[in-house]
Amino acid sequence: MAGHSQFKNIMHRKGRQDAAKSKLFGKLAREITVSAKLGLPDPTMNARLRAAIIAARAENMPKDNIERAIKKASGGEGENYEEIRYEGYGPGGVALIVEVLTDNRNRTAGEVRSTFTKSGGNLAETGAVSFMFDHVGVVEYDAKAAGGEAMFEAALEAGADDVVSSEHGHEVYAAQDHFGSVAKALEGKFGEPRKASLVWRPQNTVALDDEQGEKLLKLIENLNEHDDVQNVYANFEVSDALVNRLTG
Repeated sequence: MAGHSQFKNIMHRKGRQDAAKSKLFGKLAREITVSAKLGLPDPTMNARLRAAIIAARAENMPKDNIERAIKKASGGEGENYEEIRYEGYGPGGVALIVEVLTDNRNRTAGEVRSTFTKSGGNLAETGAVSFMFDHVGVVEYDAKAAGGEAMFEAALEAGADDVVSSEHGHEVYAAQDHFGSVAKALEGKFGEPRKASLVWRPQNTVALDDEQGEKLLKLIENLNEHDDVQNVYANFEVSDALVNRLTG
């Protein structure tokens, strides 16, 4: 596994401290509020809101927190957040896409740029690296939800384009136009997924040595620690030895 998924697995296996969990809940709540503001506050009628709630449940975010975030949007409370995508390069020439929700564009731009620079990377113009990725829908299930063959057959029947199964679970990819119907079909068969959202999937990956890989993972970790950063995607691969060292 590579890129965004590989980084997620490393962070998951390292575990989260309470402070990090609190920060994560804040980001999830922000996405729920923004999603509810942009559409209806009903997750059955608002695909983005439903995806945000699924993501929150997957991280064991309390039900009260979820409902509070939705009510904040319904009541017109809270800041007005702007969605921005930053693109750049990290160690080893790896391409990165950073999605943010911010109430202060200038502050966030400066801080994201600084994070890139301190980690041996550089921020580029919008569009500089996004052509190396496909913006697609992904539906994720734990490995115990189904066997690889059963998931593949169900995904194919639902209209998905690709399925990646491993010990960490199943990732079902679908074009944006078919994403909603694929997610609905799989949920009807396997229950609620652990994730269902639009992502930037790299078309190809860059293999890094352990030194470059460690620097890149540190950059991604630093970006994720920023309150405004919602998602980070990158087109890289690192060795199993590095993964084991970081998670051991």
